[in-house]
Amino acid sequence: MATTVKELKATARPKSGKGAARAERRAGRVPGVIYGNNQPPLTISIEDRELRQRILAGRFLTTLVDIDLEGKKHRVIPRDYHLDPVKDFPIHVDFLRLGEGATIRISVPLHVVKAETSPGVKRGGTVNIVAHAIELECGVESIPQYIEADVGALEIGHSLHLADVKLPAGVKALTREDATLVTIVPPSGYAEEQKAAAAAAAAGAAPGAAAAPAAGAAAPAAAPAAAAKAPAGGDKKK
Repeated sequence: MATTVKELKATARPKSGKGAARAERRAGRVPGVIYGNNQPPLTISIEDRELRQRILAGRFLTTLVDIDLEGKKHRVIPRDYHLDPVKDFPIHVDFLRLGEGATIRISVPLHVVKAETSPGVKRGGTVNIVAHAIELECGVESIPQYIEADVGALEIGHSLHLADVKLPAGVKALTREDATLVTIVPPSGYAEEQKAAAAAAAAGAAPGAAAAPAAGAAAPAAAPAAAAKAPAGGDKKK
């Protein structure tokens, strides 16, 4: 499913520089820039509360946005944002301007599905996500919100690779096809249990070999009986 286009209101920010940016933040706004598509950059500012909500909602960097700047809309995609290292609120945001029919390289999150039906998980294994995102190339109108990784058939010790995942039409993966995305990790003590099971199976195959000595052991038991008859015969001759 392609990403829906969100709308975001912005205000022109004619002044640039650290002093002007600090003034915007004191006014409850976050300074930003729109760049790209062979056009000059535009300095803007966005209401802090609204931008923070968009970031916390998730998928911010993979969502198309129409920025309404003084009545004119600019189709963009967020490219980067910076957070205050102490207070963790946004202090700057960059948007890439997108032309009609443009192609973009983007990192899209990986969503694991059907883990509850995985035979490996049912036997105590754990889903281990090796790659949390996939690098893609696609048109700006067909950016997927996420890529599904179906692990419903995975056993313990098995993996899902990029080649096993179906990508939407018009979307090309930039990661190699043999890249491991998800594995089913065995539970604690699983290796020891497997060794014990193998040893028990080997012991179960041994009864045929053990039967030979038991049959041979009957011969010595019969020998004394034969020897006991010899003296009886000798007494009759006398």
